[in-house]
Amino acid sequence: MRVLTAVTIGMGVLILVGTTVLLVTILHRASAPATTAAPLALTLHEPAGTAIDGVAAAGGRLAIALHGGGPDRVVLVDPHSGKVAGTIVLRP
Repeated sequence: MRVLTAVTIGMGVLILVGTTVLLVTILHRASAPATTAAPLALTLHEPAGTAIDGVAAAGGRLAIALHGGGPDRVVLVDPHSGKVAGTIVLRP
């Protein structure tokens, strides 16, 4: 009978500790400021008639596929600085 009482008290303590940890974690995460990235304002100096064909992430950079206004090309942009890191011209 003493073993059953000890097990019951031990499980009650574990439930209280687990509930406390859960509540503290929820309150800590709720009070932390939300991390939102600032929108990227980017101007690509491309010829008239150029259109964006697609955008993809590529090794920490944005790869912007462009067509029209010359040969098809992919412009690599650093999203942190907003600067063009390079251009790849696609020739047939």
